[in-house]
Amino acid sequence: MRKKIQLGVNIDHVATLRQARGGVNPEPLHAAREAEKGGADGITVHLREDRRHIQDHDIYALKKSCRVPLNLEMALSPEIVRIALRLRPQKVCFVPEKRKELTTEGGLDAYAKRILLKKLVPKFRKKGIEVSLFIDPLWQQIRTAAWVGAPAIEIHTGAYANAQGAKQKKELNRLRAAAKEAHKLGLKVHAGHGLDYENVKSVARIPEIVELNIGHSIISQAMQVGVRQAVKQMKRLMRR
Repeated sequence: MRKKIQLGVNIDHVATLRQARGGVNPEPLHAAREAEKGGADGITVHLREDRRHIQDHDIYALKKSCRVPLNLEMALSPEIVRIALRLRPQKVCFVPEKRKELTTEGGLDAYAKRILLKKLVPKFRKKGIEVSLFIDPLWQQIRTAAWVGAPAIEIHTGAYANAQGAKQKKELNRLRAAAKEAHKLGLKVHAGHGLDYENVKSVARIPEIVELNIGHSIISQAMQVGVRQAVKQMKRLMRR
C-alpha cells in the first residue's frame, strides 16, 4: 500500500517580503512553525548565491528549531556547498541557479555536471544528508541521478503547471513516465514547481511520487487564510 504523500512547504517568499523592507518581519521561522502546525512534513528553503530572500542566519535558525526535516535547495557553488556541509540539514536538493531569473527556470543538467556530482553526492551522504537532484522529466537526467549515487530526484513540474488542455495532459504523461522510470532505478521520487490548488491533484495521484514541494501558491493563499490553514488546504487536496 502506498504511504501517504508528503508535503514540503517552501517559505522563500516570506523572506522575499521581509527583504523588500530590510527589516525583520515577516519572519520565516514563524512561517515554518505555522506550516508545521498545518501539517507540513518538511520545510524547504533556497539559499541563493545572491541572498535575495533566505539569509544565512535563517537556515541556522530553521535547522535548530524545525521539528520536521529541513530541505535546503542549493546551487553547486563551492561557497554554498561549504555552508550546507557545515549546516547538515536533513536534506539538500541540488538546483540550477541564474542571477537574473525570477524563479528557477528548469531542471539541473545533471548529465553535464555528472563528474562534479559524482564527487559531491558521497560527501553529503557521509554526513547523513539525503540528496536529491532537481531535474526535468528526461530519461538521461534520471539515469544520471542514479549513476552519481543520489537517492532521490525532484521532478521539475513547471512545464506541466504552465500548460493547458491537451498540452497539459501530454506533460502529465511525461511526469508519469519519468516517475515510473526513476522508481524502477530505485530512486525516491519527489516533484515540484508551479503546483497550485488547481493542478496539484493530478500530480499527487502519480503513485511513484512520495513528496511534493510547494511554495508560491501556499504563501499566496496564506495572505488570505494564514499559513497554517493554507497548508491544511493543500494537504487535503493532495491526499483526497
